[in-house]
Amino acid sequence: MAYKYILTSEPRSGVLQVQLNRPRAFNALNTQIINELKDAIGQADRNPDHFGAVVITGDHNAFAAGADIKEMVGLTSQEVLKRNLLSNLDISEFGVPIIAAVEGFALGGGCELAMNADIIYASTSAQFGQPEILLGVLPAAGGTQRLIRAIGKSRAMEFILTGDTFSGEEAERWGLVSKVFEPGTVLENALDLAERLADGPRITAKACKKAVNTANETGLTNGLSVEKSLFYALFGNDEQKEGMGAFIAKRPPKFNSKL
Repeated sequence: MAYKYILTSEPRSGVLQVQLNRPRAFNALNTQIINELKDAIGQADRNPDHFGAVVITGDHNAFAAGADIKEMVGLTSQEVLKRNLLSNLDISEFGVPIIAAVEGFALGGGCELAMNADIIYASTSAQFGQPEILLGVLPAAGGTQRLIRAIGKSRAMEFILTGDTFSGEEAERWGLVSKVFEPGTVLENALDLAERLADGPRITAKACKKAVNTANETGLTNGLSVEKSLFYALFGNDEQKEGMGAFIAKRPPKFNSKL
């Protein structure tokens, strides 16, 4: 499918790559680019026999420098409510594992989009932040909720109240980012991981993702309940049979494309 503001490809078997493609606007997130992004991920999520992971990336200048201010500068509160602005930036609803490969700026909505992914790989020179306060608004796509869970209340509060940015290396040290790499190498490393996930047990991966997100978003008690239910539900499917059978037979398991 042809899109205006994103580029899609399958650089590795079972891996959908989605590149944000508004370079003149530093990949600022307007309504159309968000809709296109969600459409592409949704199609991959609905086709689990083909896709087992998604990688979202930008370019060397910016993953996404924020929401498109030109699109919202003249809106009133009523218009923002009517449009339900930024509500569709949440990509955590999809079951397919999603990796954000971040180079350059990931600010405002860009930082929130990255935090909506399941795993973040970043460049050492990447810049993260929630500078919405400098525009007279607050982060509204999960920034006030997810950043505190990732880096702690005091640190998150400082960055949200000042609008300051922090580096990819700091993001890794504080737990927001899984790994950092030299500039220009992040995407290939993210694709390596995505290919590994796509070669693994895809049904089980979705169950793991649901259990982790439930605990992170709702709390321990509910998370434990969902975890146990998903564990029981996985018994009897082909992946559980193959994984446990391979363990007993002392051989590597063969999932998906390896079958």
